[in-house]
Amino acid sequence: MAAVAQWPALDRSSGDLEGQVYRLMRDRILHGQMTAGQRVPSTRTMAVSLGVARSTVVNAYERLKAEGYLQSTTGAATRVAAFPSAPLSGQAAAPLPNQPHVTEFKTGGLFEPGVPDVSAFPHAAWARCLSARGRSLRVHDLGYSDHGGVRELREAILDHIAATRGVIARPEQVVIVPSTGAAIGLLASVVIRAEDPGGDLVWMEDPGYATAQAILRMAGARLVPVSCDAEGLDVARGAGLSPRLIYVTPSHQYPTGVTMSLSRRLALLEFARANSAIVLEDDYDSEFQYASRPIAALQGIDRSEVVAYIGTFSKTLAPGLRVAYAVVPSRLVAAIEAAQRLRGAIVPVHIQAALADFLREGRFRAHLRQMNGIYAERMAATVEALNRHCGMWLEVGAGAGGLQLASWFRDGKTDDVAMARIVNSNGFAVRPISALHLGPARPGLLFGIARMEARAADAAAARIARLLATVPVSV
Repeated sequence: MAAVAQWPALDRSSGDLEGQVYRLMRDRILHGQMTAGQRVPSTRTMAVSLGVARSTVVNAYERLKAEGYLQSTTGAATRVAAFPSAPLSGQAAAPLPNQPHVTEFKTGGLFEPGVPDVSAFPHAAWARCLSARGRSLRVHDLGYSDHGGVRELREAILDHIAATRGVIARPEQVVIVPSTGAAIGLLASVVIRAEDPGGDLVWMEDPGYATAQAILRMAGARLVPVSCDAEGLDVARGAGLSPRLIYVTPSHQYPTGVTMSLSRRLALLEFARANSAIVLEDDYDSEFQYASRPIAALQGIDRSEVVAYIGTFSKTLAPGLRVAYAVVPSRLVAAIEAAQRLRGAIVPVHIQAALADFLREGRFRAHLRQMNGIYAERMAATVEALNRHCGMWLEVGAGAGGLQLASWFRDGKTDDVAMARIVNSNGFAVRPISALHLGPARPGLLFGIARMEARAADAAAARIARLLATVPVSV
């Protein structure tokens, strides 16, 4: 059992105690400090040791279970889940020596990527929906029948993404899960087949989403980096055996922000069809586009049912809701539902029912319109401020959409990890882009814009410029 006394104190000034507990344990698991089968402290013991409410630890543990880090059965202790931790040989990318995990960097500071602004959350409208559903749930909704999700929510989500993202599916193909990570893990558990030649190979965009990389590795995948350029991922650059799964963010590539061109999309779909591969389309923040209308989802032009589409309400509403969804090919529905039952990654029924009403009443679209305007202003202000103050050191991205902005050091020898630490020691929370690469890395910094008010962007960028000016660029 892990010695609870060895856990570091939480940073109460930065908030998000649940997230801190979650990250502390997740990082120890990923770094091999907690091994498969090891019993973890009980929620009560952990809560007493860290000085937090037990519910905080319970919620953190539930996140870890949903994402596959922990496992438990009724009446038994919670333990670390079994997953490959040693680097695998072949075409797959091994972790780079001495390369820190992204989560080693500060959270809660200015320009933190991946964190939406929840200050404008529509509390009154959501409370009405939640209260109404809490009082009027049907007997049918309280049973075990809908493992994939409440029918009303599946239909409401499908109506929304059909209208806004061009997704084509039936409600039965929609699966409700607590997080994008849970959706990735669920799909990987069904698709990856380590016993088949090449059945454990996954092509990943490079650079790409570090959490997806970690979850797929946990599922037994060997990751093959496929570099992205101004048109997105190019299947012609893939090497070795054909993959079982291809992970992409085509509408707004993470972290570069580029949109996959139509020719690349069609080539990807044809390659997947010809090689019996599944394309995992993560549409994480495509709702926010500032220069043009959002481009349709890859799933909507898939005529061979090779695309599994993932979306989330964490970026558009609030992470605390713990609601995401996957739209899976028809042939995978039965296997996905079976895996869902075994994993138990279920969103509470009253949350699902309330969210269905929230969507049906048009509350969600109204919130999106409001936030799209707010984020567009903040993105424009951030791009302008960084170009004005930091353009000597950084090539700043266009900022056409999303909640984060990529920038690259003009000097390709710059140690962006060291630079990020220097910047973050002064109240910021930027991320080094090299830490998101599986293959050769291009140094840069990733900025989050969601919580950077437009009027504060200039002063923040000026502070960063002063920090960059004090350090040799090749640091």
